[in-house]
Amino acid sequence: MSEADHSLGLNSIRPAAGAKTARKRVGRGDGSGVGKTCGRGHKGQKSRSGSYRKIGFEGGQMPLQRRLPKRGFHSRKSSLSAEVGLGELEKLDTELVDQAVLVKAGLVPACTRRVKVFLSGKIARPITLKGIPVSAGARRAIEQAGGKVED
Repeated sequence: MSEADHSLGLNSIRPAAGAKTARKRVGRGDGSGVGKTCGRGHKGQKSRSGSYRKIGFEGGQMPLQRRLPKRGFHSRKSSLSAEVGLGELEKLDTELVDQAVLVKAGLVPACTRRVKVFLSGKIARPITLKGIPVSAGARRAIEQAGGKVED
């Protein structure tokens, strides 16, 4: 075997130079550079064994995350309700529209409990809405197109 074959063997793999450093042995005399206090300084909570400080702890001062005001609100009901525009109803190929038709067409998620139709876009053909709340403007537009809203 040549010298080149030996360099490709798994037994020749070594870590890169400087990648492995010996662990710091503390408390082994002043000559080591980390004797006596072992690099922890003098006294204080961080010098003791088993010391622990909460994340964000500021020495008793009111922490930043508690000093800042709370903002915003996310309603859990919002994921259960959906809105549909008249322009989206125009694209449906059925005349009778209820919530099941909207779910099947992919206009609202299946987990939706409340759907409301709003005046957004135009509708030119008659449709019948069954069991879906409608805004006043959308109701007018549906009735003008010859459709009706059943509650």
